[in-house]
Formats: sequence, C-alpha cells, structure tokens
Amino acid sequence: MTINLPHHTSFTTTRPAQPRAVGEGALTVTSQPNGRTQIAQLRQAGSTKLVFPQNHSPTLEGIIVNTAGGITGGDRFTLTATAKRDTRLTLTTQAAERAYRAQTGEVGQVTTRLTVKAGAQLNWLPQELILFDHCALQRSLAIDLEVDARLLMVEPIVFGRTAMAEKLHHIRFHDRIRITRNGSPLYLDGMDIVGDAAAHMARPAIANAAKAMASLVWIDPAAASKRDALRKMLPPTAGASLIAPDVLVIRHLASDGFELRRALIPVLDDLTNNSLPISWRL
Repeated sequence: MTINLPHHTSFTTTRPAQPRAVGEGALTVTSQPNGRTQIAQLRQAGSTKLVFPQNHSPTLEGIIVNTAGGITGGDRFTLTATAKRDTRLTLTTQAAERAYRAQTGEVGQVTTRLTVKAGAQLNWLPQELILFDHCALQRSLAIDLEVDARLLMVEPIVFGRTAMAEKLHHIRFHDRIRITRNGSPLYLDGMDIVGDAAAHMARPAIANAAKAMASLVWIDPAAASKRDALRKMLPPTAGASLIAPDVLVIRHLASDGFELRRALIPVLDDLTNNSLPISWRL
C-alpha cells in the first residue's frame, strides 16, 4: 500500500534524551545510652541505597549501594551524613565504583558532605573508584569535624583495569577533598586530569607509571605515636607524614588495583582495630 502525503508534510527527528541516574542519601546517627550508635534519620532516593548489616559492635556500619551500576556523564549523586556526639559510624561501598564513558559535553557529579560532632568517630572507607577511558567525572568530598572528633578516611583510585590492558587517553576527572575542624581548613587536596591520563601518570615526577593510588587521612590523638609503625607496613611507593600532631596522611602509589588493595588492607585493619567492613574482603 502506498500513502501519498501532501508536499508540505515533513518529519523532524530529535535525539531522545539519554537516561541519567540520580541518587540522594541523607543519614544522621545518634548514640544510645548503652553506647551503641543508632539511626536517627535516614532518607534515600533514586539510585542511592544505604544498607546496614547487623553486627555486635557499638559502631554502626552503613554500605552505600549505587543501583545504577556505575557513573556516566549527566549522572548526579549526593550523600550527606552527620555523626552526632559520641557516635561511631563506618561508611563504605558495596563494591568498587566505576566511572564509565560519558557523552560529549556531559559530566557526572558525585558530592559528599560529612559532619562529625564532638567525641564522634567516622570511618569513611569507600572501595576503589575505577576510571574508564572517556569518562567525565567531577567529585567532591567535604568533611567537617568538631573539636576532638576522630576520622579515618581513604580514597582509592584505579586508572583503568590492568587485566584488560586498558589505558586512559581521554578523560576528564576533577576531584576535591576538604577536611575542616571547627570551620578551619585541616586538609585540602585536589586533582585535575584532562586528556591523556596514561601519559601524565607515566611521568617519573608524577606517578612513575603507577596505575592506582590512594589518599588516607587519619585524625586521632594516637597518630604521632603510630607513624613509625605504619611506615614499616607500607611499600616503597607509599609514605606517611604528620601534618599536625594528631593528623597523619598517607600517599600510596601502586602498579594496579590488586597491589594497592593488598597493601591497604593491613593498614586499614590496624587503624580500625580489625573491624574493616566485610565488603572489602569479598
């Protein structure tokens, strides 16, 4: 069958909008009279879910789950958490996060804001962020501590999967970490990599061809006394320094994600008194 249309009839095609993941999580925890930490407020929406395994510890453990399976350009993830006075909170991820190829002109955003009140302890222990070629990601982590609050923070990053012989020649990655105490800057860190990450990381003065790295910050009165012991646990490609009497910073480079994790886990075990979340061992 043939259908004749008037000569003025025309069709226009528009590119359908790409589906984008949006996730939001908000958590507040308080301390019970028996010393255990409990959830006071919890809100989760979209592709962000928080799961709380049962345990027999006074520390509350939360696992952040990205049900979208990764991050690409245009995605938006926001997490806020507040550890009230004298609480103990550990936050980790279900697995390594992945920043996938993004459409031209689109950037994924991950924004995390954490508040640790007086006498509280927060362990921020996400597993690796794996960057893929052509990814575009803007990430920020802001942590505000009150006086005598304690913090253990680690941020591991893997630049492509070594087993797949991946090399990152075209990426956009902007990363910011800001830790303050009573509003004053305590630790500020930033990384901008645009373009050929493989060539950049290969430079001897940058990473000497390392394909994985981690930043660890431990804020605790025992930091100075444990510095030397922690240095002995680290490989030659890592170092530990005190930037304040109670603030210890570790920078770690590794040939790949496996070597990075193998060296990190003993350190994290030591600093968490062997209470590292089980998801780190799966």
